[in-house]
Amino acid sequence: MGLLSKKDTKLITDPLADNNPITIQVLGICSALAITAELKASIVMAVSVLFVLGIGNVVISLLRNVIPSKIRIIVQLVVVAALVIIVDQVLKAFAYELSKTLSVFVGLIITNCIIMGRFEAFALGNGPWRSFLDGIGNAAGYGVILIIVGFFRELLGSGTLLGFPVLGNPIPGEQTGLYALGYENNGFMLLSPMALIVIGIIIWIQRSRNKDLIED
Repeated sequence: MGLLSKKDTKLITDPLADNNPITIQVLGICSALAITAELKASIVMAVSVLFVLGIGNVVISLLRNVIPSKIRIIVQLVVVAALVIIVDQVLKAFAYELSKTLSVFVGLIITNCIIMGRFEAFALGNGPWRSFLDGIGNAAGYGVILIIVGFFRELLGSGTLLGFPVLGNPIPGEQTGLYALGYENNGFMLLSPMALIVIGIIIWIQRSRNKDLIED
């Protein structure tokens, strides 16, 4: 028997598609709107949530039998806050400029409804291993959407990916690549409402491919 049973595997694969926390559960939309104008910021936020939710789920699972019911939300907030502080300090130490870009949004991981939702819905009722897989799966599902949205917003809005020009040189008089053919960056892609439109397109594609996701 492999390391992961069929049920364990589904904890990771389901949130990537048919039970995605953003496109199906409609959770974590705020950060998807706010920080996805750049692909790098999207990737860092995805990795940050992966760390916080994966480790946080394990900690809450280990404490589930000793946490008094009346203060479980407070305990959950303390756990996630401690993990977010670690993420914030690591970013400031190794990626200071990016940490300034994300600034308040890293702190808002504390109130990310995906994280608190998984603590409540899964970690409080399951063992550490399955809770870890659930955290990794849901964080990965969240991260995939952020990265897709960040990819298209930066590419179409700035003509770059990870800060590197990929469509050519847009400077007037020195234009190359697509810009030499008359292409113009779509500034609307850098506005938060366009993130919602991109997510809407992803939801439309996902549900058109799987009719079971369409409610009667």
